[in-house]
Amino acid sequence: MQKHTIILALLSAALFGAATPASKWLLAGLTPFQLAGFLYLGAALAVAPAFFSKETLSLPPISDKANLLRLLGAVVFGGILGPVLLLFGLSLAEAGSVSLWLNLELAATAVIGVLFFRDNLSVNGWIGVLAAMLAASLLSWSQGSASIAAGALVLLACICWGLDNHLTALIDGISPSQSTFWKGLIAGSVNLSIGIALDPLSLDTKTIVGALLVGAMSYGASIVLYIRAAQGMGATRAQVIFSSAPFFGVALSVLYLGESISEVHLLAAAIFIAAITLLLRDRHSHTHMHKKMSHNHTHRHDDSHHNHNHPDMSPSIRHTHHHTHSHVEHKHPHWPDLHHRHSHKDDDK
Repeated sequence: MQKHTIILALLSAALFGAATPASKWLLAGLTPFQLAGFLYLGAALAVAPAFFSKETLSLPPISDKANLLRLLGAVVFGGILGPVLLLFGLSLAEAGSVSLWLNLELAATAVIGVLFFRDNLSVNGWIGVLAAMLAASLLSWSQGSASIAAGALVLLACICWGLDNHLTALIDGISPSQSTFWKGLIAGSVNLSIGIALDPLSLDTKTIVGALLVGAMSYGASIVLYIRAAQGMGATRAQVIFSSAPFFGVALSVLYLGESISEVHLLAAAIFIAAITLLLRDRHSHTHMHKKMSHNHTHRHDDSHHNHNHPDMSPSIRHTHHHTHSHVEHKHPHWPDLHHRHSHKDDDK
């Protein structure tokens, strides 16, 4: 594994982790709706240069209702509801605690996958989910009723982002940068409009520019760096490194916000690490069938699922175009990605 890909993944995690303590500071001058709007508009601005230089300003075709609905769901849950719920929770609790609670996103994604997206969890996976909930409960109970309310809001935000993760993973009509741009532009505009309607915006240039920069770096640049790292080392290894993001948030909360770390924080962090390890190791293998299909998404040719030919291209290079999969039946360890959304009723798991 090349060192520079590890550095990219760590930088991506650090930028995303920094969003929580930075947002805590920005909430002193902006309401949760206003800040959520600026953060996601900042993300759209961050991907705009690459977006306009290489791609067209397009949405999935009107006839492609499935992908339009997925994009709409990603905008509503991931871009509008998720960040607002998180910021309301952040206004009630310390940034360090909220950073650790964000580990619930992985657990929420796993459970939602089982309930609604034909995913599968083994015993270890379910233990990981329960461990994450235990760690979150420890943090909430140790800090009183306000913290319980904050924890509940962050949990709802993680559920929204869990839905967003699955919906975004299934969008195959437009590229990741296109979906990120539309999510940032639409969700940011909606939340900022709601925020201004509810409470007049204070034209503090320093705060507004700060919010846009945090959005550009923590939600825009972080995504770009993560995608590049995943292309270099694989999505699984990149996700393991990216799971360190909440702990960067805790460290920055202590260094720059003057928050303290208690024994409960340390215990919760240890339990979260164990939960993340169990969830990321949870894969299964069984004989499964891929039906013939045609779609458009980013892929590479060394994954045993994309066997069409590009004579002048290395199999490890990630690229995007419309392609057709032939019917195939095989067995290998897999995750519930774009090509593995099958039923497990009759499988040996």
